[in-house]
Amino acid sequence: MEHLVQAIKERQAILFAGAGVSMTVGLPSWRTLVEHIAKELGVDLSEFAEGDINHLTLAEFYRIRQGSIGPLRSWMDRNWTIPEEALKASRVHELICRLEFPIIYTTNFDRNLESAFDLHGKDYVKIVNAKDVARVREGVPQIVKYHGDFDDDKSIVIAETDYLDRLSFESPLDIKFRSDALGKTILFIGYSMTDLNIRFLLHRLWKTWCGSGYERDRPPSYVFMLRHNPVEEAVLEQWGLRVLTEKDCPPDQALEVFLTKLSDAVEEKNAAA
Repeated sequence: MEHLVQAIKERQAILFAGAGVSMTVGLPSWRTLVEHIAKELGVDLSEFAEGDINHLTLAEFYRIRQGSIGPLRSWMDRNWTIPEEALKASRVHELICRLEFPIIYTTNFDRNLESAFDLHGKDYVKIVNAKDVARVREGVPQIVKYHGDFDDDKSIVIAETDYLDRLSFESPLDIKFRSDALGKTILFIGYSMTDLNIRFLLHRLWKTWCGSGYERDRPPSYVFMLRHNPVEEAVLEQWGLRVLTEKDCPPDQALEVFLTKLSDAVEEKNAAA
């Protein structure tokens, strides 16, 4: 992890945080959302074979039936808000604050990262849309809500159409990400690599570098995975991502162990400077 540690020390690393980060403090899985939508709309999930229906399609159906995603967003906001005590006790969120990434991208809608920054006395700028980019301040970390925020229904990427629209990779936040990512190391945590949207993003970033003619100059980027998976590792490494894991560590503890080691290594390097 030597290059990653150096990049964080020099504030040349971006953190990209997924649902696994929020699940460490008790947020429900996507399965809970699927079950809620099905119950509200009277959909019998037993009529569908495993894998035949997912939260994207159900959320699209919800929007068609209800006219908007607003009520679903309100339910998620109420049920995905974590008490301050849980966030204060979250070692993962503490470590994210301590590592002082200049930019954090997250696909999570919840406010847990922002609340953690508040609890630990850290300043930040939240970016949800193009207007927010003008609020960026030198030296102040950015929390970029890549798939939207509970405060803005229109920003939320949750239904199938939302995801398909983002595949153009041309929204203001996509353009910002390409600009931010081209010159910096990226660390992805809290993701299942079965997330098609994230896989597409990684592939597009790799293709951008390939097309530039300067692929060898690309800063290395990393994906932390809870379990060793040689198939995923081979594919991701083909796209220029180095896979990190914590061997012989239970999956529910792996992210905390990894971030602890990373934070300790950065602090050691800072002390030696």
